[in-house]
Amino acid sequence: MKIEIREATKPGYVQITSLDERWYENQETHEFIPSSSWISSYYPKGVEYFKWLASKGWNEAEQIKNEAGEKGSRVHKAIETLIRGEKVNMDDLYPDENGINREMTPDEWRSVMSFVDWVKEEKPEFISNEYTVIGEGYAGTVDIKCRLSGKVGIVDIKTSQDIWPSHELQLSSYKHADPECEFIAILQVGYRRNKKFFKFTELEDKFNLFLAAKEIWANENKNISPKQIEYPITLKL
Repeated sequence: MKIEIREATKPGYVQITSLDERWYENQETHEFIPSSSWISSYYPKGVEYFKWLASKGWNEAEQIKNEAGEKGSRVHKAIETLIRGEKVNMDDLYPDENGINREMTPDEWRSVMSFVDWVKEEKPEFISNEYTVIGEGYAGTVDIKCRLSGKVGIVDIKTSQDIWPSHELQLSSYKHADPECEFIAILQVGYRRNKKFFKFTELEDKFNLFLAAKEIWANENKNISPKQIEYPITLKL
């Protein structure tokens, strides 16, 4: 299986993604730093998550998560385009999980529309987006850094209908890696539980719980580096 490697926005770092792992490598020291999202996934997901998992079954739940991940990636790409000051059209093409360009679905387009509605209502001043932060023993990529109501903060874009504890830990780690950050929040776009189709939630700083998850991650992943497993790309009997 191919390992995806792309340049991080922080000079001298690259992002390495494989299967369920994500690392950031310092190109000078060759130090591998785990991602905040990977570390945060080691925090217990809570009773509601396991109720949802039980109601769907493992295979269906995995399919739903994969589809949600693809949707989130395509919506993020469109929002990036808007933040750059460019236009986004309904028939613009974005890559799916197989790398094939296709138009956004109506649900994805509704999510992008709701982001525009939020911007028109709250009028954030965008400072940066999709930039890399490096903390003590972890790293991550921030969706949006903006000034809102006079404060500078980090806003994470989610297309999911729920916020999980791991999301709170991940954003808390970003806050402590960026000294300018005064608040953290999640903006759910395409949100179906209100008439606005978006929901903005400011989060409590739970960096202490992130550090606890980091300890668990370290215990479970001693002396490891990005997997170098090579899979054949063609099979034949």
